[in-house]
Amino acid sequence: MPTRSTPAWDDGELVYQCRLPLSTQTLRYLTGLLSAHLKKIRSRWRKLPAGRIAVIALRHDQRLADLAGGNLISRTTVDRWLKELIDLLAARAPRLERVLAKIAREGGSVVLLDGALIPTQRRTGLPMRRRWSAKHKHHGLLVIGLTDLKGRLLWTSTAHPARGSEITACRHDDLVDRLRAANLAAIADLGFVGLDDDMGDPAVITGYKMPKGKQLPPAKKLVNQLIAAERAVCEHAFAHLKNWRVLTRLRLDVRWATRLVRALLILNQHEIAR
Repeated sequence: MPTRSTPAWDDGELVYQCRLPLSTQTLRYLTGLLSAHLKKIRSRWRKLPAGRIAVIALRHDQRLADLAGGNLISRTTVDRWLKELIDLLAARAPRLERVLAKIAREGGSVVLLDGALIPTQRRTGLPMRRRWSAKHKHHGLLVIGLTDLKGRLLWTSTAHPARGSEITACRHDDLVDRLRAANLAAIADLGFVGLDDDMGDPAVITGYKMPKGKQLPPAKKLVNQLIAAERAVCEHAFAHLKNWRVLTRLRLDVRWATRLVRALLILNQHEIAR
């Protein structure tokens, strides 16, 4: 029987519709942000309106070639629009000093500190070796974040290779000194033990580790339970951030990964505030 090397039907592309799990408020915010930017740079014409471009950017967990084919544009155009919107959102991410100063002005005294591993695709070379996390047994990037007592994510650090520890990432941003300058304290888990050496008036409050071969006294166990109860909302905040599917298969470098996480921080704040 002769073999057929041609398809049975035409080889045209199949375009389908999907629903965005986002609010209309977020889409309007991103559309207005892009429209103001186009007016500022005096861009008189784009192949698609600002609203369509915003929808494409919010679906950037899909393949760029698929997004381009479904909207009759080139892949490079989608990539350029995506990076443009990521830069616009990341530029609105608050700095650490402003976040701490705002909390102090509002009468707050405590923030919640935690770190999260953003998984990345495995590749060869020295940069990917630095992204190997022995703790999680996965390649990724480490991001440090601060939340308030209500579980709202306020600030994220730059993305660091996962080979380093959370304490090293905090020292890179001088987190302890900035907390002291704002007269604030941070509650963290046992991964941050040793970050603050001041035992009399620590700026980073952690629990107690269990000694090897021994048991913790009841008083220290109670302290660990109280800290874990306060930090529960912090875990929820990072869970909301990780709900973005684009973070499940990240292929960007450290610089672009930092911008992407900060852009998602702004979108996440708008979604929670609606």
